[in-house]
Amino acid sequence: VKDEALGQKILTAIKPGEMMVKIVHDRLASLMGGEHVEMNLKGNPTVVLIAGLQGSGKTTFAGKLASFLKKKKGKNPLLVAGDVYRPAAIEQLKVIGEQVEVPVYTEEGNMHPVKIAKAAVREARMKGFNTVVIDTAGRLAIDEEMMKEIAAIKEAVTPHEILFVVDSMTGQDAVNTAREFNERLDYDGVVLTKLDGDTRGGAALSIRSVVNKPIKFVGTGEKLDAMDVFHPKRMADRILGMGDIVSLVEKAQEQYDQEEARKLQKKIARNEFDFNDFMSQIQQIKKMGNVKDLAAMIPGAGKALKDLDMDDDAFRGIEAIINSMTPDERADPSLLNGSRRKRIADGSGTTVPEVNRLVKQFGETRKMMKMMTSGKGKAMARAMGQRVQGR
Repeated sequence: VKDEALGQKILTAIKPGEMMVKIVHDRLASLMGGEHVEMNLKGNPTVVLIAGLQGSGKTTFAGKLASFLKKKKGKNPLLVAGDVYRPAAIEQLKVIGEQVEVPVYTEEGNMHPVKIAKAAVREARMKGFNTVVIDTAGRLAIDEEMMKEIAAIKEAVTPHEILFVVDSMTGQDAVNTAREFNERLDYDGVVLTKLDGDTRGGAALSIRSVVNKPIKFVGTGEKLDAMDVFHPKRMADRILGMGDIVSLVEKAQEQYDQEEARKLQKKIARNEFDFNDFMSQIQQIKKMGNVKDLAAMIPGAGKALKDLDMDDDAFRGIEAIINSMTPDERADPSLLNGSRRKRIADGSGTTVPEVNRLVKQFGETRKMMKMMTSGKGKAMARAMGQRVQGR
């Protein structure tokens, strides 16, 4: 970085500090691989082997991956419960399978993971599953027996993709574990779990440089849709505290329903936006992920919002107030007189001032939305867009 920065010509529009940040950013992205590396999904069925230590989030990731392959890649996956040693592992995978609507292959009483894996691949061929995701046993620490077993499964099913799952919060231990697994398994990519909250992603930098294998996915929370494809440039943004606006937009697009948006626009234009619509918007934001994590993706907001008390319950008070309204009150906020607001406060476990504040905020939101859908609002938006393009 020093050699690259010294003697670098600075454009008049860019400050030296900004140029230095760009150089560091580009070098970080390069150290993490530079570009995103896709999974190998060739083969019918494609066999994906999941490996990692116990507690790394391996079983949850197997479910997340199956859901991702089904929704984003149009695959018909089969989950395989290959962890026969941890009593709760098979049941956990069954529950996850139900939640993501992906079938789970199990063999009651069979304590031989290699046989289970081979039988699952045969089952997939017979029943038309084009992707097989095999969850394997983890241990609290690396041991010889574990390594022999995972190597035997690899030899038996010849997977197209082997993914090593590691807890990003374990620091240097994560790097050491990644190295040892790679020496024995020669995996194809790394999955970093628990990369939410304040975890910036330093493990991504260390693991990539030590094992020279691409990081393919990152887990960003406990929810089954809290997983992102790994992009080195976006992770460099995160490490430097620059936000990740691209991922934020992608999350918003996943929840965007064009038909619902058209209906909402018509209601706003007729000034009919009500508390039912308000609640619907809150639900969509919550589906995008943890509020604090979403805020951290906004450039410049991460540091300012770090100490604020924002989590999945950030909207709980608002939802409680709206749920305490009658259907008529939600549809017609003008009905909310003093006695009704007192009843709503009592029913929601909040106070009258909190109810008043929400009603006021709702009114301001409705006015702003009405203005933005009017001819004047659209003209203002176009003018702002032209100003941005002209810079």
